[in-house]
Amino acid sequence: MNQSLYNQFQLTRAQLLNEIKDLKADVIDVQPEGLNNTIHWHIGHVLTVTEQFMFGFDSLGNVLPARYAELFGYGSKPADWSGDVPSVEELSSQLQDQLVRINELSDEHLAQPLEQPFHGLKTFGELAHLSLSHESQHLGQMHAIKLLAERTIVNG
Repeated sequence: MNQSLYNQFQLTRAQLLNEIKDLKADVIDVQPEGLNNTIHWHIGHVLTVTEQFMFGFDSLGNVLPARYAELFGYGSKPADWSGDVPSVEELSSQLQDQLVRINELSDEHLAQPLEQPFHGLKTFGELAHLSLSHESQHLGQMHAIKLLAERTIVNG
């Protein structure tokens, strides 16, 4: 994989994992008023979407349980969860493992064309850049929810 691209994945993922590491248990599943999701959902969502973008939609080594798309995919929300939901610790471990697998992707894989363009993007490499942007956006959402949840707990 292009070293610059991988370095960006390492930096972004380290920031995400650091945010998770410092979470207090009482904020993980808080859903602030006006928002559809929790920090727990955002963590699973980043993992799931990155898996789809980097390893293919339903192919090319996607190793996550199929249920993750239902729990964390686009349009999902914790209010709809039922059954077993992976813990934040499990998701965090999977995020670390995923970064190792991302580093093992070849330049040939990144150059591989998608079966169908996705939002105008035509290769897995282009999806890699989108994935980084997506992860950063959700990291910001997680941080904002954490601040709101901590404020609610202190003032509540």
